[in-house]
Amino acid sequence: MKHFTFFLGAVATIAGLVALFAPAPGHANGEPAPIFVTEIPHGYRDWQWISSAHEAGNLNSFGAVLGNDVAINAYRQGKLPFPDGTIIAALHYRYIPSEENNKVFGQAQSFVPGPPTNVQFMVKDSTKYAATGGWGFAHFADGKPGDAAFMQTCFPCHEKAKASDLVFTHYAP
Repeated sequence: MKHFTFFLGAVATIAGLVALFAPAPGHANGEPAPIFVTEIPHGYRDWQWISSAHEAGNLNSFGAVLGNDVAINAYRQGKLPFPDGTIIAALHYRYIPSEENNKVFGQAQSFVPGPPTNVQFMVKDSTKYAATGGWGFAHFADGKPGDAAFMQTCFPCHEKAKASDLVFTHYAP
């Protein structure tokens, strides 16, 4: 019986040491999980419209900003900070002149979405993304996520919008 008790004690000690020195959740090498979103949220194209955006200069794009049900409810209620589970998507396209519309108008004045440039997401999870104000950021071009170096630029820019919980887009009911 003494040997069995000693054996159980040794197994428990080894198990405790393995748990203590095992890599933390995240990557197999023990580094924490990335502070950015690495997968495109399912069904985002069916979300509701929040607003539109126009980026001039080098970006030269139109954007459709969409939100999941949690985001839409928070916007409608004016709820800040946004609750966990909020996801905001920004679909960006180059804008191009519409020759068809301009013929009708008799002058160059109409622009429409052209080729897509990227889709971006903000995902609110105050625990998982605590280091970045509770938001995980994502950028996908041609369905591929932005690399870690590129993604490091998101939070410093959004941090300037603290008054609106790091979100630039205002609801346009």
